[in-house]
Amino acid sequence: MGVLKQSSSAICIALAITLAAGTVRAQDYPARPIRIISGFGPGSAGDMLARIVSQKLGPTLGQQLIIEHKPGGGSNIAADFVARAPADGYTLFLGASANTINATLSSNLSFDFTRDFAPITLMGSVPNVLVVHPALGVANVQELIALAKSKPDEILYATSGVGSLSHMSGELLNFLVGIKLVHVPYQGSAQAMTDVLAGRVMVAFAPVNIVWPHVETGKLKALAITENKRSSMAPDVPTMAEASALPRYDSAIWYGLLAPAGTPRDVIDKISGAVNEALKADDTLSQMRKQGMDPSGGGPAAFASYIEADTKKWAEVINALDLKK
Repeated sequence: MGVLKQSSSAICIALAITLAAGTVRAQDYPARPIRIISGFGPGSAGDMLARIVSQKLGPTLGQQLIIEHKPGGGSNIAADFVARAPADGYTLFLGASANTINATLSSNLSFDFTRDFAPITLMGSVPNVLVVHPALGVANVQELIALAKSKPDEILYATSGVGSLSHMSGELLNFLVGIKLVHVPYQGSAQAMTDVLAGRVMVAFAPVNIVWPHVETGKLKALAITENKRSSMAPDVPTMAEASALPRYDSAIWYGLLAPAGTPRDVIDKISGAVNEALKADDTLSQMRKQGMDPSGGGPAAFASYIEADTKKWAEVINALDLKK
């Protein structure tokens, strides 16, 4: 009986120590600068969003946030680096829609995006816009679908590269309505726009901040927003779901913060709370919307569910259309 009492006391003491350690960790974190590792280059949409949010996070957390770029492999190089980093909250990952696509599209990844990362907060998104050259002669998504059905394999669409969200936006439409828009990859959105504006390629899925100036001047016609909510930069343009009666269509360039799996939950919660506060600030929202970005927010559990759903969606499309590398 004495042994049992001693064992119970030891367990209680151990639990108390664990709880106390968690409290101290949350109170003391962060004690040094925090690195955010981005898989995209300086000046990219993700880079700009990370910098905008970091302007608020630094003062809130009391430490400097440093953005480091490790571009390449569709964000896989950066993801691999963070997956192997210490799970202490000082090395974070700027996750993106590319990661949920790559989870199925790439067959030789050295990490598991779902298993090796702890979601923190979904920060925001940049919607793609389905645009066409006026010479194509279609006024809406339904007319584009009808034209594509009458001319299979003849209508080309330009994107920023294989596996990019702009590429997968077209493949999602192909998958859902049974058409065959033909993918023409470029080295980036700017290069793709050059040929679309010249009429050499008639269709494109591209970020709203890149195409909107051309829509306003009449050089391109916007048919739909690819995300399931309207864009603050183009509020009068319907979503693809609205324009085509496809409730399953949702294709967003999203960005969020993640940490290596095993990072203490109290640390994750502290960062998540700070990000959500930053996303409520008027100056943060103003800067984001000037870049065509819409805020998201929410906690770790909601972000984890979002990643799971996004991964399943792209896996279904990639496997059905046999796009896996």
